[in-house]
Amino acid sequence: MTSRETEPARHRRIARRPFLKAAGAAMVVASVGGVGSAQAADRRGAAADESADALIIGAGYAGVTVARELSARGMKPLVLEARKRTGGRIWTDTFSGEQVEIGGGWVGEQQALVQRELTRYGITTSPDIGPERMLLPGDSGLESMTPEEAVGALGPLWAEFYRGSESYFERPYEPLHRRDLLVDVDGLSLADRLRQLSLSPREFHRLNSETSLYSGGPSSIGALTGMSQWFQLAGGNYESFLSMNQKPAGGMISLLRAMLAEARAEVRLQSAVTRITESNGAVTVEVSSGKRYTAPLVVVATPTNVWQDIVFQPGLPPAHATAARQGIGVPHSNKLWLHVRGRTEALFAQTPEGSPISMMLPQQQLADGRLMVAFAGPSLDTSDPLAVQEAVRQFLPGSSLIRYRTMDWGRDRYARGGWGLRRPGQLLNLFPRIEEPHGRILFAGADIARGWHGAYIEGAIESGLRAASQAVALVG
Repeated sequence: MTSRETEPARHRRIARRPFLKAAGAAMVVASVGGVGSAQAADRRGAAADESADALIIGAGYAGVTVARELSARGMKPLVLEARKRTGGRIWTDTFSGEQVEIGGGWVGEQQALVQRELTRYGITTSPDIGPERMLLPGDSGLESMTPEEAVGALGPLWAEFYRGSESYFERPYEPLHRRDLLVDVDGLSLADRLRQLSLSPREFHRLNSETSLYSGGPSSIGALTGMSQWFQLAGGNYESFLSMNQKPAGGMISLLRAMLAEARAEVRLQSAVTRITESNGAVTVEVSSGKRYTAPLVVVATPTNVWQDIVFQPGLPPAHATAARQGIGVPHSNKLWLHVRGRTEALFAQTPEGSPISMMLPQQQLADGRLMVAFAGPSLDTSDPLAVQEAVRQFLPGSSLIRYRTMDWGRDRYARGGWGLRRPGQLLNLFPRIEEPHGRILFAGADIARGWHGAYIEGAIESGLRAASQAVALVG
């Protein structure tokens, strides 16, 4: 029998867990639940504002990086996190008794900052489970291949797709280095690039299946320069890009927890920020309960898509206002964890744009089946178990779906989108201004990183280091 494990249902099951009192605080902080009680405690403390050396909004990798760096310099930052947990768009949890990644799930050996942090804390990595068979769009339906055959077919197509990026991203960690060449390409979407190539229908669908997935919808959403920069950062060839599949021991959250432990910074969960006001050399931050915090500076380390939910006084400068209006996090990012039995081979599949499931990857083999991770297309109603079962059987005929879990990051109120991928024109129109402080309001996050932007914790760490340096300069 198929069961569906949704996020709201899971929270209902754990909402009765006991709360923990934070020493010396007027509010109650819950590690996983109890929204009402925490907000009630906030209201009791609303009459007396609290102060800190710095306020950090968001306890994802960017915010925690800032907290650690400021703590190392003798400051006492306070982290305000809207969720009941730390991690942001990183979320290591369990499903069918196994550790799984509900959010971002991989790092790469090419990511120097991540590798340095893993070494610092003694965290090892291992490659994700590789496929035994691959399904790619063919002339009539999906075509079965060995992994070697699939890479051989896709490699030349991607080389042609990204042709020229080795010049306009001559220095991929300095994306504006060849601004003169970017002028002709930054306005192009991934769909625009596909139209420039002489592709057969089969070749088009093999590329478009991936560009639409990364765009979180039609390939017209994502910028060519967004994915081209990733490609060059990975090494400039398809096989090196595929090698970005390492998983840290203890899950993606393990490194963040180690960083947070070193920071020894206080984190206030369930503290959604609604207003940020700079006045008279200080910044006041108000959360949804009405409680206010003051500090000499604030670092906004949330996804750009949720900036629209915060009132900034004074208002955001043009680059930041544009990013908030347009968004950088992709609009559709619905990740599925599937527990299947019957036919459970280690299968990788990617399908043409518009398919119910855009991509499926093999995960742990279990005694009663296998876990698979998939990304649902906009056409799949993930609230319907029968629709999910039918979509899975398109790849694994004869299989049965024991249970599944879905997380729609596009509808998550504290993300409003999945991984970040710049829109056409955003590189030249937003950078470098979006990296700069707005008075005493600073910004961090993978969405606005220079290097591994958007979809990678490498970018979050990079931007966190930059914001921490800006903060030290501001108060030093």
